[in-house]
Amino acid sequence: MDVEALFSRHQAALLRYLLRYTGDADAAADAAQETYLALIERPPESEDNVRAWLFAVATNVVRQDRRKRHEMALAPEQAEQIAAEDSAPDPLAALELDEKKKAVRSLVARLSTKERTILLMREEGFTHREIAESVGTTTKSIGTMIDRALQKLARYLGETPEEFE
Repeated sequence: MDVEALFSRHQAALLRYLLRYTGDADAAADAAQETYLALIERPPESEDNVRAWLFAVATNVVRQDRRKRHEMALAPEQAEQIAAEDSAPDPLAALELDEKKKAVRSLVARLSTKERTILLMREEGFTHREIAESVGTTTKSIGTMIDRALQKLARYLGETPEEFE
């Protein structure tokens, strides 16, 4: 297994996912490093779905770290550092955009770990099959799970409309 090639191919997406998942650049980098160490020490049986395997391992690394520290809340301040986004045209618009991002991150943080994982993996372009393998469910259920998570976010959004006006 060519770990260097796998690292080159998947590192940016994995780090972006971990940043969104943890909300902390240092925690994301640590989890990515531990994930690649796991790849070297305990590689998957097949290279067919290494990407899903990497994301599943990374998610488990973060969960284990949170359990150790008893820290279950996201730190939204750093969640979008790595995401390449256009800056707002003026300071007021930038402030409003920042407030909206914080509110959305807060709503996403209210989702269960599985729901958050599924939505973030979907955002990274994973197939339903890859997501299902990563979270340990069937491919057929992923569409329903995505829909339910999005409906839950919509309900949460309905509870806080003033933040999005």
